[in-house]
Amino acid sequence: MLILLLVVVLGSVGLLFYYDSRLDRIDALRAYAGRPSDTPGTNWLIVGTDSRSDLTEEQRRALATGDADGSRTDTIMLVHNPPGGGKAIVVSIPRDLYVEVPGQGSLKINASFSIGGPALLVQTVENLTGIHIDHYAEIGFGGFDTLVDAVGGVDMCIDQPLNDPKAGLRLAKGCHRLDGRQALGLVRTRAFPRADLERVVNQRKFLAALVSRATSPTVLLNPFRLFGFIGGAIDALTVDERDHIWNLASLMFALRDPITTTTPAGESTFTDEGLALPVNEQTEEFFALLRAGQPIPDDLLVDAGGPS
Repeated sequence: MLILLLVVVLGSVGLLFYYDSRLDRIDALRAYAGRPSDTPGTNWLIVGTDSRSDLTEEQRRALATGDADGSRTDTIMLVHNPPGGGKAIVVSIPRDLYVEVPGQGSLKINASFSIGGPALLVQTVENLTGIHIDHYAEIGFGGFDTLVDAVGGVDMCIDQPLNDPKAGLRLAKGCHRLDGRQALGLVRTRAFPRADLERVVNQRKFLAALVSRATSPTVLLNPFRLFGFIGGAIDALTVDERDHIWNLASLMFALRDPITTTTPAGESTFTDEGLALPVNEQTEEFFALLRAGQPIPDDLLVDAGGPS
């Protein structure tokens, strides 16, 4: 029995370090002059990109991703896990939020990623929020569908029919178990009256549904699905060079029942970059409370979900 127990423990530890060694890592959290010091709680920046570099032509056609070169981000989420074991809060930062990009002037926030990659995006978010980012995770098109399919699909309910050929999406109103291709279409589509502002709500709903499915007994007690999900996550994610698989596991369990919201901002207005969302007093008040580890009042929660 002791030998069997030793084999199980050593095997588990070995698998942990094996999967950790496979993570794709980049230097996203670089030091720079004036970087915010450590702030209460644990803070993640989660970024979704449209990079197609690791997709074959057949995969691009199957997933309806198009053929654009380069890498841009339309998904920016700040995940704040507060001190003292409170509910995590997931904050969507709209791609059209008009902010100061260090060294570049005032631009829409997603331009920082196109110009300077993850490091400049992190610096821009820290400059906007005053919050010290502790961890970074980035997910592209490649591996996303496999990640969803590995857990047997994700359950989502939508309150209107969706038909977006550009995203390869056609869904009737109601509840669905989405496969990987459909899930990718859902988090990409902007076919709504409020365009990106409605898309970020669906992205948060999908993230919560995926985490709920991945941490359910159906997956955790099924080695085929569990290891399929872990392998899919490893293939789909890029993290900071100081992040590890146990940090990702901690993030997953923090996201099982989060508060979700969109960054409060002013009404869409014309700027040098076209229509954009200006930062206002509510934006500044929201992030001041967040970086102090204080609860966010209901009047500052936009398109909120979860307990308040």
